[in-house]
Amino acid sequence: MIRQTPSPAYSIRIRLSMVNEPGTLGRVAVAIGAVGANITALDGFTVHGSVLTDDITVYCYSVEHQAEVRHAIEQLDGVDIVEWDDRVHTLHEGGKIEVASKSALTDMDDLAMLYTPGVARECRAIAADPARSFTHTIRKNTVAIVSDGTAVLGLGNIGPRAAMPVMEGKAQLFKHFGGVDAFPICIDTTDPDEIVALVQKLEPTFGGINLEDIAAPQAFDIEERLAASMDIPVFHDDQHGTAIVVVAALINALKIVGKDIADIKLVTAGVGAAGIAVMKMVMALGATHIIGVDHAGVVHTGREDLDSSKRWFAENTNPDRLEGSITDVIAGADVFIGLSAPNVLTVEDVRSMAPDPIVFAMANPDPEIRPELIKDLAAVIATGRSDFPNQINNVLAFPGIFRGALDARARSITENMKLAAAHAIADVVGDELSPVHIIPTVFDARVAPAVAAAAQAAAVADGVCRED
Repeated sequence: MIRQTPSPAYSIRIRLSMVNEPGTLGRVAVAIGAVGANITALDGFTVHGSVLTDDITVYCYSVEHQAEVRHAIEQLDGVDIVEWDDRVHTLHEGGKIEVASKSALTDMDDLAMLYTPGVARECRAIAADPARSFTHTIRKNTVAIVSDGTAVLGLGNIGPRAAMPVMEGKAQLFKHFGGVDAFPICIDTTDPDEIVALVQKLEPTFGGINLEDIAAPQAFDIEERLAASMDIPVFHDDQHGTAIVVVAALINALKIVGKDIADIKLVTAGVGAAGIAVMKMVMALGATHIIGVDHAGVVHTGREDLDSSKRWFAENTNPDRLEGSITDVIAGADVFIGLSAPNVLTVEDVRSMAPDPIVFAMANPDPEIRPELIKDLAAVIATGRSDFPNQINNVLAFPGIFRGALDARARSITENMKLAAAHAIADVVGDELSPVHIIPTVFDARVAPAVAAAAQAAAVADGVCRED
């Protein structure tokens, strides 16, 4: 059995009280290592006579694995657990974002300018020239992150309340990587008409709308209606952000194996909003032999259970009209792209693929196949996780896309802006290209400026910018 890789997603901080004798800490380390966990930090040694107290940070790979670690420590003589802290839950206490003031408010003069009576002058100026709201309110740099929580990647329909931590995290990423202010808005309705009506009413407050984790096919309808009716950029990140980054990674992965996109056979698991958007962009680059698989099997025109979006997909893919399961169609495939669920792909499936297979297993938090299982089979492996090489992460796209759109004062986000962003991300890798580095890391400071510049230039070229 191949042991899973410990991850910061399951990190714990343990405060231990130990007898101050040689070898005690060593016994703790051996016990933790014996169950496959990884000690990443030892902090705060204090000694009080015969007792040693220490804080230890340990990475595990599941909640059950955390319990194994605890049990292993509890079996040790002379060692007591004083505190046990699941660091992920602690980091989320009280939420992850806050509102901060950009202007000092220290005296009555500040108050008179920032609020009454001075603020009335700005209000009148905007009333006389509504376009001024894009330069003299938060609309200049603020995006709404809107979700109904029906399709949280890897978690499914968990509802708006449970989706909130994801949207808060998204706001953090917008700010950190793109300098874009963003606010999460989780809606307690799944009715497309209600969602559209609500988001339309938000337009005076925001400079852009980022739709997030809304299930297909409603996601397509909602985005299409909002983009057509609003005068600010509307972007469904699960579709287009994912597509941009996957395409960037695929461009570089194909360079590694020396294959042309027009010649490859590609199998994708997951034909929802993200999967279809990715495949549309892959088709635009020249791929012609694509086969999609969903929870009911291979997507083909003979199925009667397809919604409108999957019907379109069936009519434009699977040229041989194959049926069956993923195992029935994966043989000879050059590329697998997964945006579905854990463990849908087997080692034998990968073994049956064409020489030098490319496997993008992006389901989160658990991928379609564990990378450890195929590290000697696949030429290039990518996941959606930060604890493996080649993370396909939308954060490489959406901060820069919105930075560029806001700077250009774009009214919409065009297909050319998305494609320009994909090429910009791929180009950042440059001479550093290797099987474990087909895509920049999320902390590569070159990415967001490159994407922003490419998106802004494309917006100008497409003529979608609001005049100053």
